[in-house]
Amino acid sequence: MRTRRICCLFATVLTVMPAVAQTRKTAAKPAPPKAPLGLLPVIWPNDNPYSPEKAELGKFLYFDKRLSADNSVACATCHDPKFAFTDGRPVSTGIKGQTGGRSAPTVLNRAFSLAQFWDGRAPTLEEQAKGPIANPIEMGHTHENVVKRLKEIPGYRALFAKAFGTEDFTIDHVAQAIATFERTLLSGNSPYDRYKAGDKKAMTPEQIRGMDVYFNKAKCDQCHEGMNFTSNMFANIGIGTDKPDPDVGRYAVTKDPKDWGAFKTPTLREIARTAPYMHDGSLKTLEEVVEYYNKGGNKNKNLDERMKPLNLTDQEKKDLVAFLHALSGEGWQHIQAPEKFPQ
Repeated sequence: MRTRRICCLFATVLTVMPAVAQTRKTAAKPAPPKAPLGLLPVIWPNDNPYSPEKAELGKFLYFDKRLSADNSVACATCHDPKFAFTDGRPVSTGIKGQTGGRSAPTVLNRAFSLAQFWDGRAPTLEEQAKGPIANPIEMGHTHENVVKRLKEIPGYRALFAKAFGTEDFTIDHVAQAIATFERTLLSGNSPYDRYKAGDKKAMTPEQIRGMDVYFNKAKCDQCHEGMNFTSNMFANIGIGTDKPDPDVGRYAVTKDPKDWGAFKTPTLREIARTAPYMHDGSLKTLEEVVEYYNKGGNKNKNLDERMKPLNLTDQEKKDLVAFLHALSGEGWQHIQAPEKFPQ
């Protein structure tokens, strides 16, 4: 009997060992950075799951000016950590000093966005990453030539092999790596997040009053809602519609008359650090932004029905601005450009 028990126990151990090994193998799989307080975990695409190798490669590519035709512009040129991943300018400057017509939005929390760009023309972060590379005003390259240039750099060939298992990479691999890095750029654990989590001293009395204005009187959360303070939808709020040749926004993509003059609702996370504001950078301060909404925007043929005068008092305006400052968080300040790039 004793011999039979020992044999049974040995058989059980042999049966369990592969399962334990598999569990250990699964558990050892590197996890993406943890989302800070106030944010849900990032949902990674099935066709571009997280890996630290892709994130490392993507960071190099993000900061590398060799992705532009004349080696003068990188993704980080217009989306700089020093400006909470914007560039602090009304409109961005590309190669040869060329300027576009729109302000660079922050990359922070883009992992939670749906369609990308102010007009939503890119359905994913991967598609967005390809756009500026081939835009003649921005990085001025071609997808074919940027891949050729990167393949001529041994250091990059090794990094692509490490991240994707091949040195014969394509523009899709380039975009996947950049998008992987960008999905790690998160902002949370703001005074507002800590206040909501139970720390009633995390926000000042002025900010607490401003929160009441935001959600109840001004009803800003009709568009800037949820954990990332955006509906991810498009709206015409009247910015630029009074110009002789206005930017038509989303309409250029959909050709739907209802989208004329409509632009994507941006996140308000880090809004105090990402001036100037609006798709054209026309408003310099948060005070100007609040005043613009308070008057009900610029009247035009497609003004969103939610744009109405708010009739805020001077104190309510100050309190609202103070609350917007309470949306400045943490989780990204450690990001810096690499000291050296692949050679």
